Amino acid sequence: QVQLVESGGGSVQPGGSLRLSCAASGITFSTYTIAWYRQVPGKERELVAEINSFCIQTTLAPSVAGRFTVTRDNTKYTVDLQMSSLRPEDTAVYYCYTRDGYGHYWGQGTRVTVSS
Repeated sequence: QVQLVESGGGSVQPGGSLRLSCAASGITFSTYTIAWYRQVPGKERELVAEINSFCIQTTLAPSVAGRFTVTRDNTKYTVDLQMSSLRPEDTAVYYCYTRDGYGHYWGQGTRVTVSS
């Protein structure tokens, strides 16, 4: 059974930093592309960052490029999202996501609040 568990969310002031982590199980982790999405009420989920299976390629949304980085550890089955220079508009629930030929898999989400 595929399971994705996010951690690391919380409240931070504008300009601060947070590090989110996604722990995966039930998959051959190193062969999966893993993505981070975020969602605010009333809006669709948007892609924030993505890292492919062997860290050859990462993708960042233009709104977070230069502030966020995504990394993975294939020995620990984790993907981290380092968020810096946070802005109020980064406030959202952040989700870990992956997919394969059998389905789409989401974590339960972790909330990030950026406010003074």
